[in-house]
Amino acid sequence: MDKILSLMVEQLAGNTRIKMKNLKEYGFNTDNKTYVIAEIGINHGGDLDLAKRMIDSASKTGCDAVKFQTYLTEQRAPKGNQEVFDILKKCELPFSDFEILKNHSQNYGLDFFSTPFDKESVECLESIDVDLYKVASFDVVNKQLLRELAKTGKPIIMSVGMANLEEIREAHAVIKTPSNNLAILHCISAYPTEEKDANLGVIPILQDEFSDCVIGQSDHTSGIKVPLYAVALGAQIIEKHFKIDAEMDCIDAPVSISQDQMLNLVDEIRSLENIIGDQNLKITDVQNSATIFRRKTK
Repeated sequence: MDKILSLMVEQLAGNTRIKMKNLKEYGFNTDNKTYVIAEIGINHGGDLDLAKRMIDSASKTGCDAVKFQTYLTEQRAPKGNQEVFDILKKCELPFSDFEILKNHSQNYGLDFFSTPFDKESVECLESIDVDLYKVASFDVVNKQLLRELAKTGKPIIMSVGMANLEEIREAHAVIKTPSNNLAILHCISAYPTEEKDANLGVIPILQDEFSDCVIGQSDHTSGIKVPLYAVALGAQIIEKHFKIDAEMDCIDAPVSISQDQMLNLVDEIRSLENIIGDQNLKITDVQNSATIFRRKTK
């Protein structure tokens, strides 16, 4: 935590202000300053019962939401790559499962949403009235999918791994309207990402460039240190791949954190939110008793 506080001081000394937004005004169902997502993704391996147990586990961590992936393998898998096709096919859930998972999540007060990879998946998720959507880094340049999502009018969270600034601007132009809320997540599309490659200095750049968006981080490092640094730099959405425990064998295990780690991450984020404060320069209540010692000069 001391290193994180030092990072905050350095960032503020560099004349970059952490611009905190009211997340409810951007369509997020939380009173917290940071929206924490447990990315279950396809770690369930196509097993509905396991997916439900993962929601059970995530509900014990204090996270705000669980996220899945919705797709048709025939449309998502790269052509000619049988190995990837077979993995995705094994992990593909039928569309009918997503309403079950949404209801199961809502029983715990968790937001439920998913990353759709094709038009049919968007239609599936619209049919169960999900509250928001996620765009994978791979689809930042997929304008057809972006237009389908924009038509829903729901808040959209977009990871921008592999994308350059111009590509992000173009995606922003497709999605962001006065009635459409967009959040942009800094992301490094390497699985896992080494800490030295996290490039968190991009977060203030995204804040300045896209001031009408919430900025966050989708993290692929193996622990919880980097997302805490991201929050110190002003990230208000944190997405981490999730597994039930350290021994769980799943497709994204190298970049996933366990229930205990997620609980620790959420606790540390909430502490950071208190440390950052309300960003109002004023005499705070805890300083009132000290004001009697102030001296004025003429």
